[in-house]
Amino acid sequence: MLLKVAIKSLGYRASTAWLAILSIAVSLVLLLSVEHIQSQVKSSFSKTVSGTDLIVGARTGSTNLLMYSVFRIGNATNNIRWDSYKKIANNPKVAWTIPISLGDSHRGYRVMATNADFFRHYHYGNKRPLEMAAGREFEAPTEVVLGADVAASLHNKLGDSLVLSHGMANTSFSQHKNHPFTVVGILKKTGTPVDQTLHISLEAMDLIHQGFQGAPTQQVKAKTNQAGENHEYAPKNITAFMLGLKSRIDTFTVQADINNETSEPLLAILPGVELSLLWRTLGWFESTLYGISVLVFISAMLGLVMMLLVSMRERRKEIATLRSIGASPWFIFALIQAETLVIIVVAAALAFTFTQLILIYASTQLTQILGLSIEATLASARVAYLLAISVLVALVVGVIPSLAAYRASLHAGLNSGD
Repeated sequence: MLLKVAIKSLGYRASTAWLAILSIAVSLVLLLSVEHIQSQVKSSFSKTVSGTDLIVGARTGSTNLLMYSVFRIGNATNNIRWDSYKKIANNPKVAWTIPISLGDSHRGYRVMATNADFFRHYHYGNKRPLEMAAGREFEAPTEVVLGADVAASLHNKLGDSLVLSHGMANTSFSQHKNHPFTVVGILKKTGTPVDQTLHISLEAMDLIHQGFQGAPTQQVKAKTNQAGENHEYAPKNITAFMLGLKSRIDTFTVQADINNETSEPLLAILPGVELSLLWRTLGWFESTLYGISVLVFISAMLGLVMMLLVSMRERRKEIATLRSIGASPWFIFALIQAETLVIIVVAAALAFTFTQLILIYASTQLTQILGLSIEATLASARVAYLLAISVLVALVVGVIPSLAAYRASLHAGLNSGD
């Protein structure tokens, strides 16, 4: 009964009611978007690499090393000599290593050269290993394994042939046309930058950059087949490498030894620590976005109060009529609260719908930019909590116009002889 009266009452002031609903909905869209995206990005960041004790690269900023080696963002300032890598890999305290070589791309997606150890030792999430959705690992320097998003976006399948480009531009005029690759494997989706990466062997990366650009196709194939037979093939340089230790007790000792290496300036970082520091550095940005969202929501709430207060002047006859047919002042108070409830619930529903549509688009874009998995599904306990708090705040704020209506109803009752 009360809600029906409230809805009909709002219907008489549809234009102002819808303005209030839309202003609140926009503020909630901003609030929900910021909350969902930051929580998803933080979760994806923390799950990108697991079980890796150290990441080693040429001496540079620790954040830069983390970003280009794990997230494929940015570029290395220098490479590492292969003999420096082997010296560390042969350390008796080191259990395994994953060499990484970057520099090429395919239609905007990064290419990473590595070896079979990548498929054996790279873990993500809660130490989950990489798995093949189709095909197998590369075995020859003419083979490539695609990340899940690369295969889906470019509509590649097993057996397809593709050509890599030098550099990171979406459109490159420096292509390795004399060294085509065949897709032999597609990885299962991981929700990490692995999904956005093409994986080739270290031999392949070396071959396409060391004087083979002008060689005939047959000559390239002969060279690559010869290199594929040599399992001890060693490139001159690599970009970085990940390593796992036999005992984590040795982490800081090995890190110090690498950082103090005199033969070549190297930097070893702990990925977990650097991820925490990175997120802490971005904390001010997160707080700023939250602050802006809250201020926009507060301004929308003030707009709602103003709308309801201004409408009191127009509703004196309505209130007097309700009082004349026996409505109590508390009924008038409850009526304004019911109108506030209808407005905030409709605004919340619209905000949830709009945010969901935005996330469907934004999640794809963020995945392509950051290589992180952003869930497009908005439904979560945190979102429900924020919407519930928004409804509660609106009802509390609605007490102001409700009290004004209560007092107006008292005067209306007195004037009518009640």
